Amino acid sequence: MSFNNLQLIEPLLKALKHEGYTTSTHKQQHAIPAILERKDLLGCTDRNRKNSCFAVPLLQLMHQDQEEAPKSQRTIQTLILTPTRELAIQIEESFKAYGRNLNLRHLVVFGGVSQVSQVNSLRRGIDILVATPGRLLDLMNQGHVSLRDIKYLVLDEADRMLDMGFVHDVKRIISKLPAKRQTLFFSATMPPGNQCARKFLAAQSI
Repeated sequence: MSFNNLQLIEPLLKALKHEGYTTSTHKQQHAIPAILERKDLLGCTDRNRKNSCFAVPLLQLMHQDQEEAPKSQRTIQTLILTPTRELAIQIEESFKAYGRNLNLRHLVVFGGVSQVSQVNSLRRGIDILVATPGRLLDLMNQGHVSLRDIKYLVLDEADRMLDMGFVHDVKRIISKLPAKRQTLFFSATMPPGNQCARKFLAAQSI
């Protein structure tokens, strides 16, 4: 199926074409319309184009929000939590590629590097934050990050975050989010029906 049949706006279609994408995958055909309808979603998919399943529709929703209610100051609207630096960088690159024709700012934060440039970007204002749990909590505890305006939350590879011992960090972060939000759970490593993921979602009341 062509991306033209998924009710995507022209700036996103142009970006997808620039990336060489013309035909959507089975997972994209199911995930993108559901997210555009502002539904919560649990998605189990392979790594091929996984990030596009949530990045593309979230960019469209944020663009629509921006047009309907322009803000004088940028605040973080979308938070993507992921367990590793490598995954965080890949996700941020996806938002950069698909959002190249939109007026939305994104930032990736992770540990193991100086936080100076990350803090400076946060002070200038961003719309989309991609983060590993540990570094995000550090920045929150220092007062550099507020999550009070989050509308969209993505838990990427949350089963791996559980396995890597991040569950308490993730719970602390989620406790600071607005109760009213759209929540998306994506994994390329979790088999469908994984009990760990079900328990995680139930525990978070997602």
